[in-house]
Amino acid sequence: MPVLITGAAGFIGSHLAERLVDAGESVVGIDSFTTYYDPAVKRRNIERLMGSDSFRMVEGSLREVDLNDLVAGKDVVYHLAAQPGVRRSWGREFEVYLDENLLAMQLLLEAVRDAGVERFVFASSSSVYGDAERLPTREFDTPRPVSPYGVTKLAGEHLCHLYFSRFDLPTVPLRYFTVFGPRQRPDMAFTRFIQAATTDGEIEVFGDGLQSRDFTYVDDAVAATIAAGERGHPGTVYNIAGGAQATVLEVIEILGELLGHSVPVRHLPPVPGDARHTGGEIEKARGDLGYAPRTGLREGLSKQIAALAPLPPGAGPG
Repeated sequence: MPVLITGAAGFIGSHLAERLVDAGESVVGIDSFTTYYDPAVKRRNIERLMGSDSFRMVEGSLREVDLNDLVAGKDVVYHLAAQPGVRRSWGREFEVYLDENLLAMQLLLEAVRDAGVERFVFASSSSVYGDAERLPTREFDTPRPVSPYGVTKLAGEHLCHLYFSRFDLPTVPLRYFTVFGPRQRPDMAFTRFIQAATTDGEIEVFGDGLQSRDFTYVDDAVAATIAAGERGHPGTVYNIAGGAQATVLEVIEILGELLGHSVPVRHLPPVPGDARHTGGEIEKARGDLGYAPRTGLREGLSKQIAALAPLPPGAGPG
């Protein structure tokens, strides 16, 4: 089953590509290797894939390559490419988010609509909910993004709905809830926390640290993404959450336990665009996709630490 993965060298994309290649699928990946963070990090993400006959990497922007050629003959398109980050999406940087998260996606949808794909899986985000009216949040709850980034993800979902309703394009948006694990982007909280804690540094926390998230381990997110490509109901949006609810301060406490020492914390002013709490109801994904998260917060955090720095003797998920 030949597939296309956009953003294939990124955090989730590289894990997805590896899982599919290991399962015997033929994968074409595309990534523009932007300078949002060091492109060398992304190149390391796909080192193992580059030696496989089942994987081909295309380097370039979706707004510049021949998209018709890229999507030709593909059964599934996994669209993970995007400009990430809530905090950077304010001000003039919003132009980049419009280009990468909306214009590029619309061009891709135009190319895909006549290509005969079985599924177009779109990586959306729990950011579309903003400060949700209730927890856990269900897919039919009213989205109210609190950041420009969240606005672009919600607009991407609307594009999916338009192309589904107008052209019968089998779009399946997934709302990921705070994915973590090995290869997590350098700007994301767990990576920053681990690097600070393992170098005797100070963890910087925005706000009081009592904001909570529904954390999802990357392997679980990838399993849900593949299931969406195989049997997701076209036109349906799914929450992909891990059920590992914790505050930022609780995460730091677990991190200290795993490393065997307390970690100093410095509080910074809260930043606009960060939702206070997130939590996803996953019954729809459980029923349609067979989704069942398997890795909890402590075990997943242990694996992410091990990927960045060795654990002390006797330490582990416990």
